[in-house]
Amino acid sequence: MGAFQCKSCQNGEDVTNIFGQHSTDGGERRRFIFGRHRGRSGSIKQTDSLVLQTLSVIKNLGLIDNGSEAPEALRKLHWLADDGDGWIQVVLSMIYVIPLDDPLSPALITVILDDCPLPDKETILKLSQMLDLSNKTPKHKTVDQHRNICVILGILADKLPGPSSIALLTKDTLTYLFNNMDLQVHPSIILFSLIALEKFAQIRENRFTIETFMKTGPLAMLSIFERLTGSDQPLYAQVGFCAEWLLDNIFVDNQRTLSYFNVSMEGVNAILNQEDASEYLKLGPSGLEARCDACSFESVRCTFQVDKGTWYYEVTILTSGVMQIGWSTRNSKFFNHEGYGIGDDEFSVAYDGCRQLVWHGARCTSCVSGRPWREGDTIGCLLRIETPSPTATFYLNGQIVASNDKIFQYAKSGFFAAASFMTFQQSRFNFGNKPFKYPPKGVKFSVMNKHGLLDGTEKTILPKRMRLELLGRQTADEDSCTICFDHKADVMLYPCKHEGYCKHCAQQLTLCPVCRQLIDRYQESIQLYQPLQSL
Repeated sequence: MGAFQCKSCQNGEDVTNIFGQHSTDGGERRRFIFGRHRGRSGSIKQTDSLVLQTLSVIKNLGLIDNGSEAPEALRKLHWLADDGDGWIQVVLSMIYVIPLDDPLSPALITVILDDCPLPDKETILKLSQMLDLSNKTPKHKTVDQHRNICVILGILADKLPGPSSIALLTKDTLTYLFNNMDLQVHPSIILFSLIALEKFAQIRENRFTIETFMKTGPLAMLSIFERLTGSDQPLYAQVGFCAEWLLDNIFVDNQRTLSYFNVSMEGVNAILNQEDASEYLKLGPSGLEARCDACSFESVRCTFQVDKGTWYYEVTILTSGVMQIGWSTRNSKFFNHEGYGIGDDEFSVAYDGCRQLVWHGARCTSCVSGRPWREGDTIGCLLRIETPSPTATFYLNGQIVASNDKIFQYAKSGFFAAASFMTFQQSRFNFGNKPFKYPPKGVKFSVMNKHGLLDGTEKTILPKRMRLELLGRQTADEDSCTICFDHKADVMLYPCKHEGYCKHCAQQLTLCPVCRQLIDRYQESIQLYQPLQSL
């Protein structure tokens, strides 16, 4: 799907301002910045319009090639946010105009804040005062606005340097987030309050502040929310998942049993592979639920490989934003920070029901029928490997919406069920350990769960913090690759001649990790190779 790059801003060039004027004069820009208390003035309305235009562009992102220059509306927002007051104006516009019911709304906030310059500490303090979070439910704020505030707080907590993040977590901010820990509050507000707490807690000082505050009672609410895990109501299921994640990984209570102990894995023989997932993807303790809360495009493959025959699995959509769900081989690489996932290379194919597209080779085609997917929908993925007509077919609640056979020009076997998730997206997978809701009619297919085999260790999805601790205790051989630590470091990069990498990792490098020089080849033993990207 790709990520926007604002080339003109990166190169220090001037860009057209929101009034159609070409200028680099910050003073002129500041004259048009007004606080919300000044009313709905012209410049505010234009900023609001730019935010909504950017939302429209994201919906049609499939029409834009990977690596394209940022759309005009986003470039104008970037230009406006280059000034502290302008940045605040952009944030306030997002709070006021981004709708609750659009599935791409939270992702839009991520895209805009990711593209705009980071504010300084003074600007953060000014924003904190303007948000006026001291009152639990200010009458002038709607559910949409509260949700948007929580999303913004979480993204800023994740992106800001330590001192600014600490400055943003004021007593009012913390009280506001914890006051949202109430089942009487709209679940979307609860959800993004939980995510904001997680992001703030990434900094040790913030975590100590939050944990100290929690001793007064809010921790009990997390335990209540955790019981919502597995709910049939998608929003509450997300709340349960995030509460469980916090209790397993962030705010750990030694008196509480970790979630993976409470999950029965009997009869489960195919799950999402925690060893074959990108770094920021969250997997539930069952290995059959995945979520992304990072500002990246996270991916995962199943544990079971299919080589011949016809295979089928289902996915329950818990969020209706951008996900790419389908099939992938091992040759498909996850470049999460660049926005490349399943369907964005020749070795994978995916269905994107949010934008009603099928992806292969980073190119998209429109679905032949159907509507955009919604929370609670069931996506069916059927793969026919046998000739003469191998095809990947996708279903929405039992109805065919798309087919694609292009992947078979590049791969004949070695397929895995796979998926990629944009920010704030979540789904549940069924590889056959439970009855399918919409098995394809008139099609004889195999089920991965019946043919897979996992031992107890492979079925255990440890909390991420525990996995990282175990990895930290492992000692790598002195001659191990400094990237993967799995293979011997026997490669030299040219022309810089830096060493310490294996052939597998060197194949994926374009720039030297040490000096950032462009790699034109690498040497393993006597043979010379060119990086795959330059072939």
